[in-house]
Amino acid sequence: MKLEFSVLQDKIRGCWAGKNAGGVLGAPFEGRRGRPEIQFYTQDLSAGPPPNDDLDLQLVWLAAVERYGRQVNASILGEYWLSYIIPNWVEYGMGKANLRAGLRPPLSGSVDNVYKNSCGCFIRSEIWACLAPGHPEIAVRYAYEDAIVDHADEGMYGELFFAALQSAAFVEDDRDTLLDIALSYIPDDCAVSRCVREAQTCWQSGQPLEEARRRIHAQAPGTFGIQGVRLSQLSEEARELPLGQAGFDAPENIGFTIAGWYYGDDDFGKSLCLAVSCGEDTDCTAATLGALIGIIRGASALPSEWMDPLGDQIATMCVDRTSGGIWIPDTVSQLTDRVLRVIPGFLGVDVCDLFAPGGYTLDVLSGEALKAPPADDYLPEINGNSIDHDLSISALGQLSPDTIRCDYPAFTMLIRCHDGPFIRPDEPRSLTVTVMNNGRMHQQHWVRIRLHLPAGLELDGPDQVQLPLNYNFQSNAAVTFRLTDIGQQGQAVFDLLVEAELVGRHSSAVEKIRLMRRA
Repeated sequence: MKLEFSVLQDKIRGCWAGKNAGGVLGAPFEGRRGRPEIQFYTQDLSAGPPPNDDLDLQLVWLAAVERYGRQVNASILGEYWLSYIIPNWVEYGMGKANLRAGLRPPLSGSVDNVYKNSCGCFIRSEIWACLAPGHPEIAVRYAYEDAIVDHADEGMYGELFFAALQSAAFVEDDRDTLLDIALSYIPDDCAVSRCVREAQTCWQSGQPLEEARRRIHAQAPGTFGIQGVRLSQLSEEARELPLGQAGFDAPENIGFTIAGWYYGDDDFGKSLCLAVSCGEDTDCTAATLGALIGIIRGASALPSEWMDPLGDQIATMCVDRTSGGIWIPDTVSQLTDRVLRVIPGFLGVDVCDLFAPGGYTLDVLSGEALKAPPADDYLPEINGNSIDHDLSISALGQLSPDTIRCDYPAFTMLIRCHDGPFIRPDEPRSLTVTVMNNGRMHQQHWVRIRLHLPAGLELDGPDQVQLPLNYNFQSNAAVTFRLTDIGQQGQAVFDLLVEAELVGRHSSAVEKIRLMRRA
């Protein structure tokens, strides 16, 4: 199946225009538990749209992709976070604090991050969908790299879900089919899946939206709508809703987004207003839904009464423009053009026909091929030798948030800091190093794995092993080291080095792992 340039251009523009509209509509009601009844924008838009972080964070990711292309990863995005993104609130702030403390993704997104399950990364899914239209597996892989910088678990699943949904929306427009595709990329039993399915079930069984809102909330109670509000100030209806754990906000807000889509009767404005009427993180729900509908319909089919008040302008509030080094687009048109220029290099010549009349065309997936490949489609060491040996989407999503992944041309190394980056005096702890032959070289090897310890740490057993490394599908070499903090005075941080070397080849890697003393 081919996606023509004119259609692609219209859909990408529709994505950003719809994102802009939803963010503006929902912003005044963000963080409220209740049912705001609105039919249109409530702000004074005579000076153009106000800024919204749901859109402008992604402008920084675009700048990273323009420089690094397909090589962009969580480490690179983390550097861009620290250099160009201003906010220090909740998950953004904890992610940045962890990066500054020397913790690499995914530890930066998980360690002491109360809001790791909140909404701050599913709102960044559109850039990956637009860079990989009609290729949800590619979009999801980069959404994962994005998410683990400052989120984990349900927060991460939210971004994977929407990246798949929006990428597939470039070639499919049926709601149930699209949701079936998107849900295939996240675990069936996660809270995001439960809330999405609850929204579907309520719509299909004829429940009113208010009942759907209550049922979605009951699946995964969040707290976004009561931040900064005394419990005594809540309405009686709001007090009746169960309270969840702090920061557990992505699942229900994703459910509200899907509910707005179903109950909106295919009307752009009504759908966004109904998403906002569910309360909680209203700018995120409406902005994400606006982008999704914008992709499906294209900018040319979005209603002028919603588009005209905003014009073409983009306003930012989270991007540091004082440091230089990146160019931030000022309009939806500029943003669309820049994404279109990046796509051929991002997807590659096997997908993009640069010489097609009227602009390049893309070969895109369709039907069942849009779904995540089944996790059990290949058996370890039997029938997977001819395929890409990169970790599957399901394997990536199920990696423990205390596992650091390092990819090299000939192998992949996983370093698991069991129970996180903390170590206590005289309490042994484990560090597991797994090396996988990525199969690209189609050769079997031996690998030497060695641990280099700083003063103050003691190792129970040898500091190195040499193991066979087959290239059969999913084969690996793994060793678990046991470490003890011997309580040396004056040390709070331990930097140890993990070295992996393919015997008889020049391929080797050394990764620094930081452990921190906790009394």
